[in-house]
Amino acid sequence: MFPIDEIVFIKLGLTALLGLVIGIERELKRKPVGLKTSLVISIFSCLLTIVSIESAYSFPNDDEVNITMDPLRLAAQIVSGIGFLGAGVILHRGNDTISGLTTAAIIWGAAGVGIAVGAGFFVEAILGVILLIISVEVLPLLLMWIGPMRLKEKEMYIKITVHHANYVGPVVKKLEHDGIKVDKMRLKDMKNDLHMIELNTSVHQRRLETDIYTYVSNLPGVAGVEIESR
Repeated sequence: MFPIDEIVFIKLGLTALLGLVIGIERELKRKPVGLKTSLVISIFSCLLTIVSIESAYSFPNDDEVNITMDPLRLAAQIVSGIGFLGAGVILHRGNDTISGLTTAAIIWGAAGVGIAVGAGFFVEAILGVILLIISVEVLPLLLMWIGPMRLKEKEMYIKITVHHANYVGPVVKKLEHDGIKVDKMRLKDMKNDLHMIELNTSVHQRRLETDIYTYVSNLPGVAGVEIESR
């Protein structure tokens, strides 16, 4: 029977716990990479690191042949290989916006936590996860209160359909007058003398999408409204 190394169970258990924390944070935000994915990434990153280290030092020595092996050769491949998973969650939307960068970075971080625990850096891995949660959850809320105005705003995509071209200018001016900053605008002609206005805007974090939808829908000349918060 093979001897049981307790430190391996400790490493895998701690990695599972830290991966669980990261996964719960993603699950609470309804992100595509959630609990199961974070656990799989962190646990098997830890396992491959353990295998890499143990195999390097357990290789049989020969007096005539001097064999040297890198104890972290597999861990080095994890860092580059995890990029394929990260690329899969980065989305380029039709309105020229990119989403999923934070989730991709957290995937990379979950792998880093597994490697750190597998290499024996327990305290560093725990501190890394604590700082990760603070950076993703606490710091943005703090900056909303004491940070510059730009950090207190959120991006919002608004698509408006108006009955006539004469309504385009007044509708956009009305939005800007009401505190909806227009960062980018795209105009398009449609059938039946309808015109579409696509706006990338910035609004205050406290403004609700439903309130803005109702407000825009009641503007003169507006035939339809579509709003997407980012």
